Amino acid sequence: MLNLIKGHWQLIAIVVLVFLFWPTRIVLPLKILVVFMHELSHAIAIVLTGGSVESFTISPQQGGLVIGRGGNRFLSLSAGYLGSLALGMGLLVIALRTHWDRAVLGGFGGIMLLVTLLYVRDLFAMTFCVGVGAALLAMAWFLGRPLCDLVLRVIGLTSTIYVPYDIFDDTIRRSGIRSDAYMLAEEFGGATMLWGGAWLVLSIFSIFLCLRFFLGSNSNLRFDFNAK
Repeated sequence: MLNLIKGHWQLIAIVVLVFLFWPTRIVLPLKILVVFMHELSHAIAIVLTGGSVESFTISPQQGGLVIGRGGNRFLSLSAGYLGSLALGMGLLVIALRTHWDRAVLGGFGGIMLLVTLLYVRDLFAMTFCVGVGAALLAMAWFLGRPLCDLVLRVIGLTSTIYVPYDIFDDTIRRSGIRSDAYMLAEEFGGATMLWGGAWLVLSIFSIFLCLRFFLGSNSNLRFDFNAK
């Protein structure tokens, strides 16, 4: 246990700080960014299964909505939680195991700007996506790789650890709200808690596999501020 803490104390510190400040406004932009990743996953699934996205929005209350036409409804509804989990784990793995940090951070910022240009029309969502997208591009351009790596870790870890909680809260604890699982149950049968439970088990198992195969024995960053 001591070796585990010593080898991954930075990741542990990020998780602790995120949970500690989660009820405060300090991490509100990070919360809304996770919502963006959830809605982006819906949009990606719609487009990849032959549909088109009509609109994309997120709100300051940490809600979001993607309206699409066509595509595979089962996959697009399932993609919100599981897709944002995959995106979060992907960002985390890239930070842990590659030197692509600056390119990926800049690419993420570029995707936010592209989504805004193509689909976002309301003021808050436009302001948030343009502001955060531009900030990520600026970080990728001006910051060294270790700091870009750290930013990816924070985003990736937050999305990864939040998804199971969000699934439980939306589909099991409050199974009556109109969540993705609620709509899936309406259209394909089963119960909200059944779909939510399946997603919860799959998300926890996926996180276990991600940590098991990609965490390694030591994930701590060594900061060289001259590194590019």
